[in-house]
Amino acid sequence: MPAFQMLIYPATDYSRESASRRDLAEGYFLTRDLVDWFWRAYVPAGTDPADPRLSPLLGKDFAGLPPAFVLTAGYDRLRDEGRAYADRLINAGVKTTYVNYPGTVHGFFSLTRFLKQGIQANDEAAAVMAAHFDT
Repeated sequence: MPAFQMLIYPATDYSRESASRRDLAEGYFLTRDLVDWFWRAYVPAGTDPADPRLSPLLGKDFAGLPPAFVLTAGYDRLRDEGRAYADRLINAGVKTTYVNYPGTVHGFFSLTRFLKQGIQANDEAAAVMAAHFDT
């Protein structure tokens, strides 16, 4: 079992279309076509998208999972499922920090040379992880 979950705009449910997947399908960097391309590259054809190994949000029991930091971006197709995953963890009693950066798109966490929100998000993630590992 991992000691900690560091989830940066996670894809947690490919089996259904959330509101953010539908509403942010085009024009916000991570498009519907790009997500579908990643899915086809990662998952063999014919695989059930509702398999919890691919869509962990559909897991039955979240109790006992490791603590988590879940970060989402406001204009990201994956925002709603990241939030839903964090909620499931919290409801199961898993120590979880959830943060959403409202005015950002998927990928902003890596753009620290260009976006102050990327720097802030990296600092926040590092602080949560440092506190967890007591460093």
